[in-house]
Amino acid sequence: MGAGVLKSTRGGRRRGARTRHAAMSEINVTPFVDVMLVLLIIFMVAAPLMTVGVPLDLPKSAAQPVPAETEEPLVVSLTAEGGLALMNSEIPPEELIDRLRAVAAERESDKIYLRADGSLPYEEVVQVMGAMNAGGFTNIVLVTDTGGPAMAGGN
Repeated sequence: MGAGVLKSTRGGRRRGARTRHAAMSEINVTPFVDVMLVLLIIFMVAAPLMTVGVPLDLPKSAAQPVPAETEEPLVVSLTAEGGLALMNSEIPPEELIDRLRAVAAERESDKIYLRADGSLPYEEVVQVMGAMNAGGFTNIVLVTDTGGPAMAGGN
């Protein structure tokens, strides 16, 4: 793979001319670059799909981030139009408790993340939190965007 052959241009022997075939000692990086470009394209396409897919305008907060878990986080999202999604799939509100109970039976952690659009009334968010609690999740984390205003006296 990549070995070259040196040939004499004349029929006779020249002084200093090689008579044996010598292997090229250069590394061909073209296949490596090709593979890296393909991997780059794959990651560029796959990276946006790794985030939770329900677009929301989350409220801003000065809260510290929650430490990462070993399990994939379970996320419930509330859209500005009143839609409800469990992970990436939309579900009717009346099915939320039953689905959460089924998921809670299979998970080790009782932590669940609630993403709610900032324009929603507080009452709707609290109703979903109550349904999450009834579904078996007592550790509810409210997801917000960073960079919000800090309360007076906060750092």
